[in-house]
Amino acid sequence: MTEIEKLQAQIDELEMKQAFQDQTIEELNQALTAQQFLIDKLQTQMKFMVGKVKGMEPSNLASESEETPPPHY
Repeated sequence: MTEIEKLQAQIDELEMKQAFQDQTIEELNQALTAQQFLIDKLQTQMKFMVGKVKGMEPSNLASESEETPPPHY
C-alpha cells in the first residue's frame, strides 16, 4: 500500500466517523427536543394540579385533636 493510499484510507475512515457522529448528534438532538416537550407538558400539568389542590375546600371533618373522646374514656 502506497503512502497516498494510506492517507486516502485514513481520510475515508475519518469521513465515516464524522458521518456517524453527525447522525448521533442529530438523534440526541431529537431525543432532547422530545424530552423538553415532555418536561414542559408535565410542568403545565403540575401547575394545574397545584391550583386545583390549593382551591379545594377544607374537609368538614374535625381533626383528630379536635374530636371529643369517645364515652368509654
